[in-house]
Amino acid sequence: MCVVVGTAGVGKTSLAIHWAHRVAPRFPDGQLYINLRGYDPGTPVSPQEVLDEFLRAMGVPAEAIPTSLESRSALYRSILADRRVLIVLDNASSASQIRPLMPGTSGSLVLVTSRNRLAALIARDGAYRISIDLLTPEQAVELLHTVIERYRSSDSADELAELAQLCARLPLALRIAAERAISRPQMPLRDLIADLRDESSLWDALTTEDDGESEAVRAVFSWSYRAMSKQACGLFRLLGLHPGPDFGAEAVAALAQAPVHRVRRLLDDLVGAHLLQQTQPNRYQFHDLLRAYAADRARSDESPEVARAAIRRVLLWYLGAAAAAARAMAPAAATELDFVQGAGELPVPVFADYAAANSWYFTERANLLAATRLAEELWLYDIAWQLPAVLHDAYAYRNQFDDWLTAATIGLGAARQAANRPGEALLLSSLGTAHSQRGDQHEAARFHRAALTIYRDLGDRLGELRAINQIALGHLQTHELDDALALFEEANSIAVEVGNAYWSALTLGNIAHAYLELERFDDAIATFEDTLAMCRSLQDRFGEGDALGSLGESYRGLGRFAQAKPLLEAILGIARELDNRVWEGYWLVFYGRLQVDLGDPAGALVSYQRAATLQRRIGHRVREAEALDATGVAYRALDRAEDAVNFHRMAVAILRELDERWQLALALDNLATTLDLIDTVEEAEQRWDEARELLRRFSDPRAVRLRTWIDDRLGR
Repeated sequence: MCVVVGTAGVGKTSLAIHWAHRVAPRFPDGQLYINLRGYDPGTPVSPQEVLDEFLRAMGVPAEAIPTSLESRSALYRSILADRRVLIVLDNASSASQIRPLMPGTSGSLVLVTSRNRLAALIARDGAYRISIDLLTPEQAVELLHTVIERYRSSDSADELAELAQLCARLPLALRIAAERAISRPQMPLRDLIADLRDESSLWDALTTEDDGESEAVRAVFSWSYRAMSKQACGLFRLLGLHPGPDFGAEAVAALAQAPVHRVRRLLDDLVGAHLLQQTQPNRYQFHDLLRAYAADRARSDESPEVARAAIRRVLLWYLGAAAAAARAMAPAAATELDFVQGAGELPVPVFADYAAANSWYFTERANLLAATRLAEELWLYDIAWQLPAVLHDAYAYRNQFDDWLTAATIGLGAARQAANRPGEALLLSSLGTAHSQRGDQHEAARFHRAALTIYRDLGDRLGELRAINQIALGHLQTHELDDALALFEEANSIAVEVGNAYWSALTLGNIAHAYLELERFDDAIATFEDTLAMCRSLQDRFGEGDALGSLGESYRGLGRFAQAKPLLEAILGIARELDNRVWEGYWLVFYGRLQVDLGDPAGALVSYQRAATLQRRIGHRVREAEALDATGVAYRALDRAEDAVNFHRMAVAILRELDERWQLALALDNLATTLDLIDTVEEAEQRWDEARELLRRFSDPRAVRLRTWIDDRLGR
């Protein structure tokens, strides 16, 4: 690890990135970069957020990233273990931001920039520190001369030296001053220096801090800012109010209440004056010092009423754009967003398809969370609860638990502050779903039952069915099948009653899943076929994929393998087409079981290995254990019982740790069966005894049949 430290504006980032480009060929497996925003006016980027970005950059889908910091860090280190990667961590504020991002092996290099000396990383982690000093007077003059020599020819060395000194010999300030000089080639440099000297004197009079470099930089900012047009100055101030780390022209147009084409010209002016950075087409951001300066100008030069109105406009724009993206991602559920207040006359993006909406969401993801936080901070509770409610599906499809839980918790509090009970129920449901998808069914049920109470109080039948459906899913995941089926049927009857086609299809599919788990295969097939037709008519790709895969598994349950094969291959094709590795890892286990049924256990091993690898990267340990257990079954079919025992033991260990009782019972039975084959009878009986006790709490046909079979083997 190398730590580049120095004062603000001294050029740490420029140096680090320049050097990183030079040495990039030494790191053939790629480069990772993040601005940790340790000194931004807003919230610094947390290690959890960084790991989310890095894991996605390394091929882990967003919906597949583990929840906890420890799991993310472990996955990150596992992926980097055999790679040579250059990792640039820019603008770090503390060692605690850095440590979870350190690779576990020495093949990769970490390059950190910070205003802080980060002594703890030097002392405890063996980092090497490079301190960047101010440019020497000669270097500062050389920089000015190099930039302006093609545009100005009569500037004296003494004048350049004085200008450099007024800029505190900081590259950021020198570059802005040089741009000002270039923009006025006929104006004598001594006049520009006089202007800057006057500005510096003003800042000296206003400050009581002993920070010469900082005040020199602010004087240069002010000097350059005052030279801009009135319109550019106004936009610069308003940009200091933007909630997130970067922005596009459309969001800026909402902030400024101006046409996009006019805003683009002003943004170009600010970029040309080095008051703003253009990071990619239509994306802009501040240097952190300039962002703080813009926010100061907004506070001093704009009335509170004007500033609040501008912020409300941009927050409404993000809300309207998020709603448009949500409708494009899930057209079948578009009516679920009828609660969203409009963005007024602000033009919001139009998304042609899922891919366009998805791309916009990932680009704006940090801004959306920042907008939610700012709305709560400014008591704009209507926006603060609607934004996370709109983003529910975006979070749920990807299991983005950090953003999801943070935003939904803010939203719940905002809905309660606004006394908006429908909004409160929506956010309770969203939090319940987040906890369910994290595997905490007890906490999920608590939120869903609270939402159900509100929906019933309000007489909201659609909300009621949503809450009932979620509670039923919890029962399905814990294998309480009779309870799940009864609740799914109740939810479906409400969906039919209110005439909601999307929820009719979804709840019908869930009924079919309960049939499948209850081994009512004929009922499951008929119901999945109806669900498939409904989802196709609604253009619901997610529902269609689920129905296809589940139909295949239902046919497999009946031994109709020829009919199951194309369906399971179809869902794997859809998963790969959508780059949905969560689906791929899940359905590969079912496809592997079909391969075993068809007499191809060797082929099944390939499917299971891919499934286990995906689930391990995703961090879904239950499904990883299922893949490992299934691998043991395939090895047993290949007469490799010793290998089979090893895989069953791994699965049992994981499931025992997680207290997943149904899956643990199945894995224990598989382990005992294989141990019995190799005449390890005593341990086999112990494992069967344990499985039998676990199965007592389940009453479905498969559980009863398995318990009876174990009793027969034990002679009971």
